[in-house]
Amino acid sequence: MRRLLSLIALCIVSAAAWASSPVAGEKAPDFRLQDQKGDWHTLQTGQGKWLVLYFYPKDFTAGCTTEVCTFRDDIAKLHKAGAVVLGVSLDDVKSHAEFAEKYHVPFPLLSDPDGAVATKYAVLTSHGDTKYALRETFLIDPAGKIVKVYKDVDPEKNSGQVLADLAALKKAGA
Repeated sequence: MRRLLSLIALCIVSAAAWASSPVAGEKAPDFRLQDQKGDWHTLQTGQGKWLVLYFYPKDFTAGCTTEVCTFRDDIAKLHKAGAVVLGVSLDDVKSHAEFAEKYHVPFPLLSDPDGAVATKYAVLTSHGDTKYALRETFLIDPAGKIVKVYKDVDPEKNSGQVLADLAALKKAGA
């Protein structure tokens, strides 16, 4: 019975996050978070560039490792496309530092330990007593407006999807 109640609660929280997520065309919610080096980042970190803000559940888990490594491997292409990449999870700065060092991550991993930014982006969820960010990505234009929201992200394909969308947006003159 307890397991059923936990599952129902997870579905309710996930449905609420899905319903109130920022959408394309809206101004991206601002934030101020520390990265794995202790440096602070805000929405303005990517000002004048495209910003790929991706949320992920937990350092050192299979899907999250795949995703961070895919973004790592595509970072030169993303920079060439004019994009800055920021990863966000509820893990602390120390965990991010260890994760970034182990996998040679060349971009900031932001620590959102209280889930405040995950809440602003409607990606905070929980399973029992464990809170974490859903795996979602926001593509934000140089003016700070959300252009694309990627829900239920496939960790292997997310970076490629972002690159394809950046190319299409540039071709369309965005």
